[in-house]
Amino acid sequence: MTRDTNPTAQNDAAQPGTARERLLDAAEALIYAGGIHATGVDAIVRQSGTARKSFYTHFESKDALIAAALERRDERWMNWFIASTQRRGKGARKRLLGMFDVLREWFVSADFHGCAFLNAAGEIESADDPIRVVARKHKARLLDFVRAECEEFAAQAQIDARRAAPLARQWLVLLDGAIAVALVSGEAAAALDAQAVGKTLLDAAAKPAAIKRPPSRRTVQPD
Repeated sequence: MTRDTNPTAQNDAAQPGTARERLLDAAEALIYAGGIHATGVDAIVRQSGTARKSFYTHFESKDALIAAALERRDERWMNWFIASTQRRGKGARKRLLGMFDVLREWFVSADFHGCAFLNAAGEIESADDPIRVVARKHKARLLDFVRAECEEFAAQAQIDARRAAPLARQWLVLLDGAIAVALVSGEAAAALDAQAVGKTLLDAAAKPAAIKRPPSRRTVQPD
């Protein structure tokens, strides 16, 4: 597991880095802060401090550069989120609810601009575009991690393991919803609101199913 850092932070050990690394750094920073369509190749090249020739040497297009930058961000963000979550407690319930505390810490950081993958997917029309593909893979990885925690929660709570998959999908909606609300409203407390809903979900999942009584077979005598 990598060292826990802010998910938007760049690896200082890689600086100044190769021309390719600097282009990736610049592309990620610019599109995360301002969006894909608002960020031109010239701006990326200028911020990277590389020659324009370097861009065409390493990437066939702007979209290819952005997809590569997002793939690298996916790895760093997931490492950060997993490590931060695992430190929230030994029990799966503590870790699941702790995910929202992790998000809240991110929300109050100065460079929080929402989910880079949701932001990018929202700018790209085609579902087959490499950028959309990377965004989809990121959410799949996040869901896989959440599902593993939900499966452990089901085992610890001694409930039907089949409840883990739908619970994980609901949990992903809460995570992404909190990120979106925090971005739009500027309120980091969105994480705590989502956490409160999460507690309700976990309590409902752990509650024993009501015992269904068979209908009475007693016959009613006619008057």
